[in-house]
Amino acid sequence: MLLKDMIEGLTIELICGDINKDIVDITQDSRKVVEGGLYFAVPGAKVDGAKFIPDVIRSGAAAIVTEKAEKTLTGILENDILVNGNFEKGDENTIAIIEVENIRYAMGIISSNFYGRPSDEITVIGITGTKGKTTTTYMVKDMLELAGIKTGLIGTIEIDNGKEKIPAINTTPDSITIQKKFREMVDNDCEAVVMEVSSQGLMLDRVAGIEFDFGIFTNMSPDHIGPNEHTSYEHYKECKKKLFSLCRTAIYNMDDAEAEYMMDGSTAAPITFGKNEDADYIARGHKLYRENGILGIEYDIDGTLEGHIRVALPGDFSIYNSLAAIVVADCMGVSFDEIKRILEIIKVRGRVEMINISDAFTLMIDYAHNGMSLESLLKAIREYEPKRLVALFGCGGNRAKSRRYEMGEASGKYADFTIITSDNPRDEDPQAIMDDIKVGIDKTGGAYIDIIDRKEAIRFAIMNAKEGDVIILAGKGHEDYQEICGQKHHMDERDLIREILEEEDVREICGYNNRYFTE
Repeated sequence: MLLKDMIEGLTIELICGDINKDIVDITQDSRKVVEGGLYFAVPGAKVDGAKFIPDVIRSGAAAIVTEKAEKTLTGILENDILVNGNFEKGDENTIAIIEVENIRYAMGIISSNFYGRPSDEITVIGITGTKGKTTTTYMVKDMLELAGIKTGLIGTIEIDNGKEKIPAINTTPDSITIQKKFREMVDNDCEAVVMEVSSQGLMLDRVAGIEFDFGIFTNMSPDHIGPNEHTSYEHYKECKKKLFSLCRTAIYNMDDAEAEYMMDGSTAAPITFGKNEDADYIARGHKLYRENGILGIEYDIDGTLEGHIRVALPGDFSIYNSLAAIVVADCMGVSFDEIKRILEIIKVRGRVEMINISDAFTLMIDYAHNGMSLESLLKAIREYEPKRLVALFGCGGNRAKSRRYEMGEASGKYADFTIITSDNPRDEDPQAIMDDIKVGIDKTGGAYIDIIDRKEAIRFAIMNAKEGDVIILAGKGHEDYQEICGQKHHMDERDLIREILEEEDVREICGYNNRYFTE
């Protein structure tokens, strides 16, 4: 693509070279520059990308985009790099150097243009908020997929381009990756994409160049405040709010205290949901249900749609997650009958994911991996009045010890019994981590046992389950590995459960049925 077409929509200053040259690739990684490629000299938290410009030129780059043209030229000359041309405008024989005011924003626009503005060809749904982004993202994706709308995904766990899934590095990737994956989704016949939009992604303009059809606000509470993140709660909120200046339709949880702040100044068409009587989609009279080992929630919806909703996921938060999915599906033409049918069977991997191995008790997997999330989960499940609430978890090594004390204390307060085990010990002794968790539980007087091997801990939980129990395997969620001494070893709790269920004594004790193997 010609450089002049890639910079369309930007205010730039051409320092030298010619914008009528063809660009074959784009990157912000100096090690990946190819001959004829374009390099974004992005200043990072630790290293300034301008440092690598001499190497980039030696690699045959055709263009450089920078915020610091003078520094760039100085670096070239000081390193005595031999290139053709005289660093003059219009000289087609030398490298093109373009100066922009905000390189991260420019990278988003240029990436979008380079990949043919893929967001114009696909319905883009962005979700932001403090809690529930991942669950809501998967719920929206599964809702659309089950309704026959092929949907890609970009989120905390993975990127799904419609043909393959790759693990995610950041909740919201860099703009080059986003635009490239959007193009792959379009080429793979996806009709929509749903993505988590983090405050960092908005602050760093990773979503520049994206035309969002829908922006969803889930909720807001203080988080990510500190070095290299947000200087204050006000800054955090302001970054989140940016999404609603980038979308055509904005969907808000009206029950959240920050909803009005998010709505203020937005030019997007607003749609609201919640228990609030002023919302467009209103949830009324919710009830909990428990059937055949499954915990769920049901409510009546009123306003734009009217009828009864059953969601095969537990907790009050499932009302809000499902409402967000309902609004998107309704706006995209999915029939109300289909919406209701899908919500009764929907699952979200690693988020209150129920593993249906017995009608007598409930077994679930969840990603709750800190004190706040574990406490919230246990409180939500306790509303179902289980015979006993059993929490099984560990804590990650090489992380703040306070998390161990907090999780231990939360479980000691809100679970009837705790099974302490290993999570991702990393470079620490697993037993030492477990001993730290005990400090928190001991403050509460809660009952517990520690079993260092996670499979044996799960086996113990299943073997000792009683009718009416709810057992929560917390902390791993979607993860399918255990990190030990710098290496990731495959460990998926679903596989562990299958292996345990193959043992005859376990089948007999837990009232095992065949459903888990046939799902």
